[in-house]
Amino acid sequence: MVATAESVEWVQVDNDVEALMLEYNLIKQHRPRFNVRLVDDKSYPFLAVTTGDIWARAQVMRGRKKKGTRYFGPYAHAYAIRETLDQLLRIFPIRTCSDNKLRRHEKLGKPCLLFHIEKCSGPCVGEISPDDYTTLVEELCGFLSGNTQPVLARLEDEMAQAASDLEFERAARLRDRLATVRKAIEKQQMVGDSREDVDVIGLAEDELEAAVFLLIVRKGLVLGRRSLVVDKVEALDDNELIDRILEGVYDDPPVQGMPKTVLVNEESSDTELYEDWLSSLRESKVEIRVPKRGAKKELLETANRNAKEEFTRFRLKRASDHNSRAKALNELQTWLKLPESPLRIECYDMSHLQGTNYVGSMVVVEDGLAAKREYRRFKIQTVDQSDDYAAMEEVLRRRLTNYVNDRQKPVSERGKFQYPPQLLMVDGGKGQLGVAVRVVKELGLTDEIPVAALAKQFEEVFIPGQSEPVVIPRKSEALYLLQRLRDESHRFAITYHRQLRKKQMTESVLDDVRGLGPVRKKKLIAEFGGVAAVRKANLEKLLQVDWLPEAVARAIYDKTHGLAPIKQVKDVPKRN
Repeated sequence: MVATAESVEWVQVDNDVEALMLEYNLIKQHRPRFNVRLVDDKSYPFLAVTTGDIWARAQVMRGRKKKGTRYFGPYAHAYAIRETLDQLLRIFPIRTCSDNKLRRHEKLGKPCLLFHIEKCSGPCVGEISPDDYTTLVEELCGFLSGNTQPVLARLEDEMAQAASDLEFERAARLRDRLATVRKAIEKQQMVGDSREDVDVIGLAEDELEAAVFLLIVRKGLVLGRRSLVVDKVEALDDNELIDRILEGVYDDPPVQGMPKTVLVNEESSDTELYEDWLSSLRESKVEIRVPKRGAKKELLETANRNAKEEFTRFRLKRASDHNSRAKALNELQTWLKLPESPLRIECYDMSHLQGTNYVGSMVVVEDGLAAKREYRRFKIQTVDQSDDYAAMEEVLRRRLTNYVNDRQKPVSERGKFQYPPQLLMVDGGKGQLGVAVRVVKELGLTDEIPVAALAKQFEEVFIPGQSEPVVIPRKSEALYLLQRLRDESHRFAITYHRQLRKKQMTESVLDDVRGLGPVRKKKLIAEFGGVAAVRKANLEKLLQVDWLPEAVARAIYDKTHGLAPIKQVKDVPKRN
């Protein structure tokens, strides 16, 4: 960045909050390529009420916000708004028709069908006064903002008054409206105290991107949701990432207004500064908190789960797009100087714990999609200490030797390693690349199988014959594909390592005793109170177990006392 800059300019401001606001406005205006970018991954629909009109209208709206209009949401789907609005029109019958239709019915002097089914109060034909209509609109906006109690109280009072006046038909209609209101309230998820105004920011991330899920809670009710995708152009720690997310989320404050509390996963790098900034937007105190326990912690975990699902959807959508996959393969061919697009890519990774249970993984991508039937895992046989280079060499040698041997056989006799990769990736830097190059060269495959390595720290790609890494643009489909491949190889390796470690931890002296299966072994351990007690038991005590065959009891005794096992064990009838 310093080498690219042509000049340096600065602006003096009065305090840190003004500096923060100026900085973010300049970043938003100029969008420098060195700064994190937050982008809405979709256009959300809002329920909008045009309060600036003489006769306010309720409608579904997307896009830029307009003056004189109040917005509620955002909602996940437009049909959710229409369903909600359909219920609310029975309680707050304001118009939903267009301006042209309103003027047409004013000239005709006849209302439309919605008036006759009691979903419009008929402002076009003077069935309601402007003041009463304004009151109706204000009640609707208050209800959508979470202030539901006044509406319930009014309907209950009117219903009781109608009943006392013997207007039973009107009382019945009010009763039905009251039931509709309660049904609408039940649809809104209650997540906290009715006095709470909270925004909950969930987060799911990897090295290149992050998904942010904003849960908007007002008066204890979830009134909206919003998700963003963060492109991590600059290197950020967890606290700095929270700073950027706060700036992006509250650059355009929620239509429901600013909250009293913002819940996040990590502290901001300067909590006091960001609290001052949010407080200036709300014009009262705003607190940024990291909940540790209780209901707010559960609420944050809910937002995190939603963020994870959004991130998964975002990545799957990108991975399943044929154009994106084709673009990724073509970009790899260009950046890595490959002779052809790598339709088959293999990636290798190692996993161990201080040199124990050493394993390797091979994952395969064909035409940009994971080919799980081609995945392979390796138990390292020649390395008994922590040495990733030696382990990598063993895995690559075993895989490529099998390929060399297979291609000399008839097609019908070839095994599971018969197809060569158009790109062989290893997880690591120059050291791992050197190992791969050496193995490929020794087996005479240098001209056939291109090799590359992906270093995790800076997402740099190393190729043979080039000392400097290939820096693939962070937004490119090629780097996204390599990262996904590397992560999958790591997951596959560590899963196999954990399986072996778990199996090793549960092994006992009772394993491999002929005639002692899992059910009998579990029952025997329960009866004696543990494996140690079984080992200490003498032959007489084992023979006293009435459900255990005598031959199996003798085999257990021989195994636990280091005696040579008998050649054959057969189940014998139970002893009386």
